[in-house]
Amino acid sequence: MTVTMTRPEAAARPPAVTRRRRTPRTWVQRGGLTTLLFLLPMLLIFGVFSWTPIVESVVMSFQQTNLVTDPVFVGWDNFAAVFRDPTFYIAIRNTAYFAVLALLFGYPLPLVAAVLMSEFRRMKGFYSVLAYLPVIIPPVVSVLLWKIFYDAGPNGVFNTILSWVGIPPQPWIQDAATAMPSLVLEATWAAAGSTVIIYLAALTSVAPELYDAAEVDGASIWGKIWHVTLPQLRGILFITLILQIIATAQVFLQPFLFTGGGPANSTTTILLLIYQYAFTNSLGGAYGKATALSLMLAVFLAVLSIVYFRVTRRWSDN
Repeated sequence: MTVTMTRPEAAARPPAVTRRRRTPRTWVQRGGLTTLLFLLPMLLIFGVFSWTPIVESVVMSFQQTNLVTDPVFVGWDNFAAVFRDPTFYIAIRNTAYFAVLALLFGYPLPLVAAVLMSEFRRMKGFYSVLAYLPVIIPPVVSVLLWKIFYDAGPNGVFNTILSWVGIPPQPWIQDAATAMPSLVLEATWAAAGSTVIIYLAALTSVAPELYDAAEVDGASIWGKIWHVTLPQLRGILFITLILQIIATAQVFLQPFLFTGGGPANSTTTILLLIYQYAFTNSLGGAYGKATALSLMLAVFLAVLSIVYFRVTRRWSDN
């Protein structure tokens, strides 16, 4: 008589589950058709109002058209005309200048404000509302309001405040040297509130035990921020950084309403140049050049985002 011994782990191992091959029939039986029917209106709306303009813009970038007469295919001429335009390089420099200033001042400011607000034991909600209040104001209203503040006369709001400490009146948006920093100041004030709320929400996920351990180790408040807060917010910081870079590369409202690109093209940005191509520079509009420049900006931001996320993936995971 032969006795067959079996290993305990083999006996306890569950039988292998054979996965059924997915077929169109099983997909329908599992509710796939119903899901598709519910998604169909959204897909149609998204395709008509999002992808259709994108595809038409790509086609228009290779055409010469005024949207009235029949378009003429011109190939890469629109892109070549953009590169030949000296204002294009001025717009790139101004957009980069705006982005650098916005990152230097507008990126750390919401984080500092959120960390300080999180330390308050009382009236934290009031301070949150106060920080978010500029976001509620319509952007056009806030720009027009600050345009009054930027009055270059001695009776202007900001110049009056400066006169209290003995500083002479400043030209603000009327001078090429101070126009772009003035635009960055208003843009930072208008957009910082939403980022502050994001950081405040992220700070609630930081375990209090980490701060207690750092305090036991003798860390100061700046030590706790550097060794506890910033590492815990690393992923959020990377996301907000790329979002701010994309937003600053697409700045339009401030230069359009404040200065119209002046003085002496010192605030002409890429999006403002696209607007000028389409509506102000030529009779009927150079829509081909405008869409060509728009496509170039979209491709640049897409490549920048891909490279950025690949570079920062390991840092954010760690």
